[in-house]
Amino acid sequence: GGSTISIFLKPPGVISPGGSSTICCSYQGVSGNFVLYKNGHQLRTLKERGSRAEFSISNATQNDTGTYNCHYVDGGAVLARSDILDVRVQEFQLPRPVLSVLPGCEVSAGADVTLCCTIAHSAAGCFLYLEGQAEVLNFLPKAQNCFNLSRVHKGNEGRYSCQCFTREVSFQWSALSNALDLVVR
Repeated sequence: GGSTISIFLKPPGVISPGGSSTICCSYQGVSGNFVLYKNGHQLRTLKERGSRAEFSISNATQNDTGTYNCHYVDGGAVLARSDILDVRVQEFQLPRPVLSVLPGCEVSAGADVTLCCTIAHSAAGCFLYLEGQAEVLNFLPKAQNCFNLSRVHKGNEGRYSCQCFTREVSFQWSALSNALDLVVR
């Protein structure tokens, strides 16, 4: 069908070896099951009734790296599919960045908000994440570590975090920053 399942990682970003994260799939179905696939192969089925299934990754290894997606199945028929979610497991070698929000975490609708990701490394670029989205919200190149949200609305609310990396010889990653909850009044 034309319906899609939303799929995201919680918390978002690259996972450290031995770390944990959860693949979340949600869909407004009534009587089916969620089936998780990795690199095109069926991994497991969750008999969740309702709208959400969570598949845990704990004590992560390189074997957990791959492309994941969810199907919502009822009686053998696939009712919906998610987009692809890329999961990566990498050693964290950079310092942990700090996420800040100006003017603050609680703002009035229509305000302008700036999210800044600061890391003690001159060559690092950073990804900004909004929990619940499979895609990176924004890429912050090394020269510009802030992201502006103009005229915020309820749709901008949520839990933001950032993660930084360098591409010098190979990719090097930081841990995920502190998470900040943006509230729009």
